[in-house]
Order: sequence, then C-alpha cells, then structure tokens
Amino acid sequence: MDAIQAGTIDWRAERCAEMGTDMAFTVARNGLWAALVLLLGSLAAYAVLVGKPAPSPEVPPEAGPPEVEVIIAEPRRQALSVQTQGTVRPTLQVRVVSRVSGRVERVSPRFAVGGFFAAGEELVKIEDVDYQLAIARAESQVAAAQQRLAEERGRARQAEREWRDLGTAEANALFLRKPQVAAAEAALKASEADLQAAQLDLARTEISVPFNGRVSEKLVDVGQFVTAGSPIASVYGTDAVEVRLPLTGRQVALLDLPLSYEEDKAFGAGTGAPVVLRAVFANREWRWQGRIVRTDASIDEDSRMVYAVAEVAEPFTRDADSERPPLSPGLFVHATISGKPLPNVSGLPRTALLSGDAVMLVDEGGVARKRPVHILQSDADTVWAQGLQAGERVIVREVPRVVAGVEVRVSSIAQAPARAESLTSHARAGG
Repeated sequence: MDAIQAGTIDWRAERCAEMGTDMAFTVARNGLWAALVLLLGSLAAYAVLVGKPAPSPEVPPEAGPPEVEVIIAEPRRQALSVQTQGTVRPTLQVRVVSRVSGRVERVSPRFAVGGFFAAGEELVKIEDVDYQLAIARAESQVAAAQQRLAEERGRARQAEREWRDLGTAEANALFLRKPQVAAAEAALKASEADLQAAQLDLARTEISVPFNGRVSEKLVDVGQFVTAGSPIASVYGTDAVEVRLPLTGRQVALLDLPLSYEEDKAFGAGTGAPVVLRAVFANREWRWQGRIVRTDASIDEDSRMVYAVAEVAEPFTRDADSERPPLSPGLFVHATISGKPLPNVSGLPRTALLSGDAVMLVDEGGVARKRPVHILQSDADTVWAQGLQAGERVIVREVPRVVAGVEVRVSSIAQAPARAESLTSHARAGG
C-alpha cells in the first residue's frame, strides 16, 4: 500500500515538472514573437518617416495690383431740382365782421361752409329800417342848416349895406355878421357829414367781401341779432393759394430764390423758380404748377431753415378734360422746385463717395489718388458733385486694399448716371 502511494506521488511530481517546462517554453515563444512584431513595425515606421523624399519648396504666385471698376467723369452745366414738402394754405384769409348792429334779415344761398362767392356779392343783409330813418333825420338837419346859412348870409349883406350908408371905411366883422355866417357854414358841413355817415351805415347793412372767395366758417344766420364788431364768418380768397416750403442751406444753394431786399420793387412779381406740387387724393396722384414768389421774413430759429413760399393761381378752376380736384387748403403736398443752372456738375454712384466728401481717382499712371469734391445733392443711388475734370476716372466703389498712392488695374468702366430729371416732366396737370 505504501509503495503504491509513493509511486503515485512520483508520477504527479513528474507531471507537474513537465507542465512547468511547457509553460515556460510557451511564454518564451510568445515574447519572441512580440519582439519580432515590434521590430518589424519600427522598421516600417522608420521607412515611412525617414525614407520619404523631402517635398520640393513651392514659390507663391506674385500678387498683382488690385482690380477696380471706374466711371468716367462727365461734368456739365445743369440744374438740379430740389425736393421738399408743405401744406396748402390760403393766400388771403379774413374774418368778416359786421360794422353795424341789427337783426340778420337774409343771407345768400352761397353763405354756407364751402360755398363760393364773387367779389362784391351780398352775403348777409342786416335789417335797415333804423338806418333809413337815420338818413331821413340827417337830411332834415341838412335842410335846416342850409336855411340858417342862407339867413345869415342875407343878414350879412344887409349889414354891409347899412355900414356903407354910414360912410365909414372900415367895417366891424361882428357888425357884418361874419362869425355868424362861418358858424352856419360849419353847421351845414356837420349836418352833411352826419348824412353821409347815415348813408354809409345803411350801405354797411349789406355785407360783402371785395374778392372772390369761399366760406370756411359761418357764424350767423337769419333772425340772429348782431352788434357792431361781431364776427359774421371766416372766408378765404380763391384766386390763389400758397405753400410754405422748408429748405436747408444746401438746397438754398441750388435755387434762384427771390431773397427780397428793401429796395426791391418787383416783390411778388411771379418771377421765381417754377414749382410742381404733387398730392395723393382719392388714391390717385395729382400735380399742380406753381411758382416761388417770396421767402419768409426771417429764418426759423428752431430748425435754421429758410421757408420759400410757392403760389398757385386759380387753384379751384376746373381744367378741360381733367378730373383733377381743386388744390384746397389743408392738403399736404410734395414739391419739386426747379434749380438754377450750375457749372461743372458730375453725377456719380453713391458708392463712389468716401468719408469726408471725397472720391478716389485713377490717374494716367494707374495710381489711386484721393480727391475732395463739393457735394451739391444726393439720393439713395446718385451723388451730384463739383470738383472733377472731364475724363477723370473715378473708382465706383471702395476696395479694401486700395488707398491713395497704391497702383491699381482698371477692370471695367461703369455707365454714368442719367442726368438730373428735368422739372418739365412733372408739369403735366393730371396724375
């Protein structure tokens, strides 16, 4: 039994020794393979990194001058119109006041708000019975004064004859009744003046206006009692209307305004610049032709603007074959004023204008040059300026690398803007 157990133990020991030898051999073999793989990877990486041919150096292309688009300056003598706006108002507007007292006896059918009337047409009639009676009393006083004067003149002649009969050279004025005659003459003149005043009051019972007009406010009607000085109505003239148009200093420089001086005699003679007024009424645009007739007496203290006054004649006259409405007071209008001719005016795209009122030119040598200009007028797309010579090339828009003194290359030539729009194209009557 003991021998069998000893043999078994020996067998197990030998088996364990063999397994240890195999495991050591496997570990050694795996390590050898790992070292071999690492060596081959290192050799491959060295071949890729070190054995790659060096890249040949590339020379960057030489940058040429920046390309710009230009426009050829074409200065010419031309007039620039000015855009402004204002509100229509009456040229002549008055408040009619009664100069006598009495009950309103009748009114004209045209005496209504919006009614038109002619110059001298009776609008309101005040009861005149009292004034006719006053005329009768004044006539009686005149007749009595004439009688007294005739009596005094007769007594004066009688006194003169009596004085001659006395044979005295110098006569006494009181004896000849000269003061009495003078008093009678003065009394006659006073009574005649009273008669004229009564007749004038009678005429004033017929209330009218000395110009063609329209009633804007009615304050009395039939049966109402009015006193002297009571307002009857507000009216305005219809022969012409006017519009006050605000102008900046730059706009004033473009216009030939009637800046009136004290010695000017032709004030308001209608020789100012033509004006076209535009307004939208009933969803349509309409136009009226007018003229600048004067400027305000002072410059506005708040805005520092000059106000020119445009006048439109016969604004309520109906044009033949036209549906144009009347140019009524209160209507807001846009105005285009014709400017005076100015020399050497060039039109440029607005993008050509640099800060500080300057443009960039391209000289004959292809070098950019900065040129200050005098801006006359501008809008969203175009600038009108002075200070350029004919044929000069102006860069249309700002290029980042282009500054004064840099050489540039012209890539294209843009078309010059159209000339300033003529006012005559706005002068048609209809919309």
